[in-house]
Amino acid sequence: MNEPVIDLTTISAVLFDTDGVVTDTARGHAAAWKHVFDAFLRGRSTPFDIRDDYLRYVDGRPRLDGIRTFLEARGITVPEGSPDDEPGAATVHGLGLAKDQVFMAQVEKYGVAAFPSTVSLLHELRQRGARTAAVSASLHGRKLVTSAGVLHLFDLVVDGNDAALMNLPGKPDPALFLEAARRLALPAAGAAVVDAALPGVEAGGKGGFGLVVAVARDGAEAAELCAAGAEVVVSDLSELAVRGRVPPTTA
Repeated sequence: MNEPVIDLTTISAVLFDTDGVVTDTARGHAAAWKHVFDAFLRGRSTPFDIRDDYLRYVDGRPRLDGIRTFLEARGITVPEGSPDDEPGAATVHGLGLAKDQVFMAQVEKYGVAAFPSTVSLLHELRQRGARTAAVSASLHGRKLVTSAGVLHLFDLVVDGNDAALMNLPGKPDPALFLEAARRLALPAAGAAVVDAALPGVEAGGKGGFGLVVAVARDGAEAAELCAAGAEVVVSDLSELAVRGRVPPTTA
């Protein structure tokens, strides 16, 4: 495993996933999924495991992909349905709408916090000439970053709305990260990816990025993250050092 350093003599931009990296929202997502899945699974299967099932099947994926992946693992098939379904209906869209409803109610009630170590890292990167982007599969990615008070620390945000408009596949496909690099006018090799979810780490590895950093919070397995493509694994971004500066001509 490499030394936990971002070297700005070779990296000009850092692309941050949001949930679990920038915003402390992963636990809220997991709780919302458990609420929705447990209601659906009653009489069909065992309850949703808020840690293992969340990390393995849902975390880091677009909402509907997470539903499909989890239900497939349980051997359960439901109709796709449509965005007009009632929240909680036994369809992919119905379950997704219910989860969105529960999660956003939590956000409205409790707000969103940014990890202090991530905020410090963002300030340092920008002071050293690096560009930054927030990348999220969520349709609410921009809203969450704004609610956390850190939108000004990013040059751009690419989220689920962009994915829908451009028909981009979700992680573990690297399309969202590659789109952020494209908007920054950088090759993938000139950017680093920071993610806390296995699909996001895998996307960074597949995309040919210059560095893939995994944040292993809440006991996530470093070995799994390395196998997925992480070159550096930290438990918190306070462990990640920054070296050098980006020359003004490439910032």
